Amino acid sequence: GAGRGGAGRGLGRRGGARCGQPRYSRARGLACRLTARGPSAAQPAGRDQRDQRDQSSAAPRPLQLRLRAAGARGDRGLLLARPPRLPSAPSPCCRRQLLPDQLVLLLEHLLEQKTLSPRTLQSLQRTYHLQDQDAEVRHRWCELIVKHKFTKAYKSVERFLQEDQAMGVYLYGELMVSEDARQQQLARRCFERTREQMDRSSAQVVADMLF
Repeated sequence: GAGRGGAGRGLGRRGGARCGQPRYSRARGLACRLTARGPSAAQPAGRDQRDQRDQSSAAPRPLQLRLRAAGARGDRGLLLARPPRLPSAPSPCCRRQLLPDQLVLLLEHLLEQKTLSPRTLQSLQRTYHLQDQDAEVRHRWCELIVKHKFTKAYKSVERFLQEDQAMGVYLYGELMVSEDARQQQLARRCFERTREQMDRSSAQVVADMLF
């Protein structure tokens, strides 16, 4: 009876140990078994990834195939061909036009310069379309033409004198003060065309300057 009781107590202790085993001990055992199998199980996967990378790097790309074929044929045109250039963006000066007040300030600043080349004046006219601006801008532009004797734009001066007669009185004086025979002839020709359309006081002032 004592032996059985002791055995029963022993079984109870062993069973209690099994039944009362903490859960984290089971988790630790599972983790240990997985860790023990890890390197041997993970090694083939790493080899497969390296093999895939090696195969992808070793596989020739379409461009490489074309270059190899061109080299075999002796086609130097493909081997030496350069990629096409993208069109250059327009300069900011061409993309953004100045406001009339800004153009007036620009032209007044240029009027203070002693000399301007015909190339500069032509570029200025082409960039800002000065002949199509308002009267204030065209007036400064005509002064710049007269000062630097830009003969290619004399038509703009004639147009201004005929269409903006009130503002053209001062420009008649500029044409005559220059003492340039061609400019003086231009002033007299424009006055003969427009004197009948001008008011009496303005026509008298211009006549006194011209004759």
